[in-house]
Amino acid sequence: MQLPDPLAGRLERLVATAQAEERSPSVVAAVVHDGRTIWQTALGVADVASGEPASVEHAYRIGSITKTFTAACVLQLRDGGLLDLREPLSAHVAEAAPGPTVADALAHLAGVQREPPGEIWETLQLPTRGEFLAGLAEAEHVLAPGESWHYSNLAYGLLGEIVVRLGGTTYEEALRARLLEPLGLEQTGFEPLGPRATGYYVDPYSDAVTAEPSLVAPEPLAAMGWLWSTVGDLCRWADFLATGKQGVLRRETLDEMARVRAIADHATWSVGWGLGLELWRRGDRILVGHEGAMPGFLSAFCVDRSERTGAAVLCNTGTGAHPEALALDLVEAVRSELPRDPDLWRPDDGAPEHLVAMLGRWWSEGSEVVLSWKQGRLHLAVPQGPPGRTTAWLAPEADDRWRIVEGYELGEVLRVVRDDEGTPLRLYLATYPLTRAPAAFADGASE
Repeated sequence: MQLPDPLAGRLERLVATAQAEERSPSVVAAVVHDGRTIWQTALGVADVASGEPASVEHAYRIGSITKTFTAACVLQLRDGGLLDLREPLSAHVAEAAPGPTVADALAHLAGVQREPPGEIWETLQLPTRGEFLAGLAEAEHVLAPGESWHYSNLAYGLLGEIVVRLGGTTYEEALRARLLEPLGLEQTGFEPLGPRATGYYVDPYSDAVTAEPSLVAPEPLAAMGWLWSTVGDLCRWADFLATGKQGVLRRETLDEMARVRAIADHATWSVGWGLGLELWRRGDRILVGHEGAMPGFLSAFCVDRSERTGAAVLCNTGTGAHPEALALDLVEAVRSELPRDPDLWRPDDGAPEHLVAMLGRWWSEGSEVVLSWKQGRLHLAVPQGPPGRTTAWLAPEADDRWRIVEGYELGEVLRVVRDDEGTPLRLYLATYPLTRAPAAFADGASE
């Protein structure tokens, strides 16, 4: 796709402004739209000493973006029947304290302290797997499980340990087999597979930089944030999170990951958390993704799943840059200047015969509810409902019994009652009666 010159110029200016004002030795960025990288750029130098120019092929550390991969592995295990998100972490890692669930850990609601015990970010001496597990006995529960969002690398170390134990392999082997190879993420791994950028600390009071050490983490710390990647691979990962892929994760599971579980910013409700995914609210849209930080590197990616448009940003500075803001701005620029064409409507064979009589208008005490068959699925609409509570999709569970799997009243049941001729007389949605004509609660009570 050839971008319009004004849009390409706007994207280039956004990146150039961030590089200049935030003083990053280099900034590499890319935008993905409908599964294709439609724009990318690299500004500055990947290595200051040699003057090597940055390129989109350079690998950068992506820090905690790794957690999105860890979360996807955990959801694969759940979909495969090997764990339940409601189970306590201790059901799979006996060394963990009882209480927090797998879901709590994924959403940073476990309440455990942020880092493994010790001063690892001062000494840069990372604990071995055995030392990490032994140190769990000293870890504080700073909050009760579910009390409030509290970011925790320690919790993701436990999730990485679950991936290892249930997968019967190393974390790196599990990650490669479950995600990297099936999705073609050939430049993502725990060692850069091509040219690599050097990470720097940028002095706040001068233009001097200091190269940061390159750390290698043992398992399960690797699950917290030690991957390297490129903007191209991160764009492919962003698009996968928007669409899913057969044999990797279904779209419905990704919908679950992107559903808000916790609000991280209670003042403005602008940042939340799903299952392993950071959520940003921009106007009436929610974008998902994650930020990353490691010594000498900052990174971010995001995707508007409804528009299938995302962006990735990599910087080789550990201070001062805001790649998440830049990534969000890049997506907003594309969305505003490259509006999506509507999907053309196409006729099909219509609803199954046993559903035809169910479709149309129903009423619940004066509120209209409309059932329809769209794109091969049963759809429920509440035309006059409040924002966020106007639409739902249902999946069959048994004869005349449907479960809401997406949208309004998620998880509730729609039940159909028919007469002797098979004509629907009444529906029950979350136990509320729906009738073909408007009726008061009193009308039903008098029957």
